[in-house]
Amino acid sequence: MQSTQPKTILLADAQFLVRAGLRCILAEQTEVQIVGEAATEEELFQQLQALRPDMLIIDYNSPKRFSREVIALVSGLYPTLRILAISDDSDKNSILRVLDHGVLSFLTKSCGEQEVSDAVRATVRGDKFFCSKILDVLLEKSLGRTTATCAPSPLSAREIEVVQLVVKGYIARQIADMLHLSPHTVYTHRKNIMKKLQLQSPAELTLYALQNGIIETT
Repeated sequence: MQSTQPKTILLADAQFLVRAGLRCILAEQTEVQIVGEAATEEELFQQLQALRPDMLIIDYNSPKRFSREVIALVSGLYPTLRILAISDDSDKNSILRVLDHGVLSFLTKSCGEQEVSDAVRATVRGDKFFCSKILDVLLEKSLGRTTATCAPSPLSAREIEVVQLVVKGYIARQIADMLHLSPHTVYTHRKNIMKKLQLQSPAELTLYALQNGIIETT
């Protein structure tokens, strides 16, 4: 049986110690491989062109080294590249703009080793991953656009179970095993849930679950 090739990662951070720390954290993850590092935007684009990585881990909030605008540029040039931001940016509007520019997942630099590992695994799968601080920013934005409602949830008890597992990062096969269903049934539930709620992405589903008490921030 042929082994699966690891997904390749490029690190972009102005601080050497941060890059070294990420290398150490990810060294044991056989499903990923760090293939390059960049300390400036110039190095970033050189490495992206030369290495064509599957994923980019970047701190865009570094004056004279990386800027917020680089996220939009990278996303436009490499639309299949999966981007994980790990930054100490505390400006809520800045964070929201970066998310709109194409960042798939977002952590702060106060996150621990396990959260970094989980975020990388989710991002290489193409799933979104936000730490609790970023979820709070997203939730605040969402609540500012909606009014409180006492309407009952349109979801069935089974669909709520599926939502809880989806937002925790489980894939359809795992959910099927947990709920004693077929993967096809899980896919059908997910499709129906997104249609009922008129949602377009896993991030929107996470926000719905937070707003309606289906899951809680930790």
